[in-house]
Amino acid sequence: MLDLAKVEAAYKNRDLKALDAMAIPTLRTINKKSSFKSVLMLSANNIKHLSKIASLEADCIMLNLEDGVAKEEKPFALALCAIFLSHLRVCEKKLVVRVNALNEGGYDEIAYLNQFMPDAIRVPKIKNKNEVISVLALLHDEIELHLSIETADSWHNLQTLAVNSRVKAFYLGILDLFADMGLPQSLIELDNPTMHYMLSHFLVTSKAMRVKPVSFVYQEYKNLETFRKWLELEKQMGYDAKGCIAPQQVKLVNEIFVDKEAEIKRAKIIVKLFEMHRDEGITGFVDEEYGFIDEPVYKGALKLLESQNM
Repeated sequence: MLDLAKVEAAYKNRDLKALDAMAIPTLRTINKKSSFKSVLMLSANNIKHLSKIASLEADCIMLNLEDGVAKEEKPFALALCAIFLSHLRVCEKKLVVRVNALNEGGYDEIAYLNQFMPDAIRVPKIKNKNEVISVLALLHDEIELHLSIETADSWHNLQTLAVNSRVKAFYLGILDLFADMGLPQSLIELDNPTMHYMLSHFLVTSKAMRVKPVSFVYQEYKNLETFRKWLELEKQMGYDAKGCIAPQQVKLVNEIFVDKEAEIKRAKIIVKLFEMHRDEGITGFVDEEYGFIDEPVYKGALKLLESQNM
């Protein structure tokens, strides 16, 4: 069990050596689920938030080493990220680490994180397929590769970036993308035709390559009314996942992006799988498609089916 007080003390004392000693390389059970809807960004140097991962409502947790983490904090964020990964050997939430740009320490971070087996690595500011190939050559074979589409080059080369099946998700970084293209952020409006085109192009191109498209993070996290409207528009377009920076956003994403038929089908399979394993004396196991299943997950599936009178 993780000694949280010990971790907090080492971090408070800026004892990077002590934190590194607590990061124990481990073979985690990789969560291969692609059905995640809500992607919640957490700064990897925020111990309070990291300690709550298991209780968060988000389907996917983005452990962030890049934006929002000061340069002097990055070594501590990396060590803390490794510590929590090593103590979450099985997790029903998809755990993705957003490293720094490749030319800003990203390669070294990926090499280090290979020891701790996150479910995926997300690379920001990717530019072309050669960079993707170089990352895949370094990345552990079992770890997925996710890419941020937030540079003019990545947008131009989008259809070439899924160089093999290990590239599983693209994230639309609209603010950085607009800045790199020289487009004003005032265009990021619900009824703007440029936004409609970019969302549609990103979605269709990603889907054509069998890559999951994750829509952009809406920064005005307190404006839930407009956030809801974005979700309704994106769902109408065909999106099923969006980045979030607040629990209230997660709640709305999970509410609006739900596919009731798919959820019911999933619940039926979980109930069947759990009961089959329970008959063999196993009440906690990992399914390749549905992830970690234990009694609380089983009870949640039963509750859903009961609410639908099934």
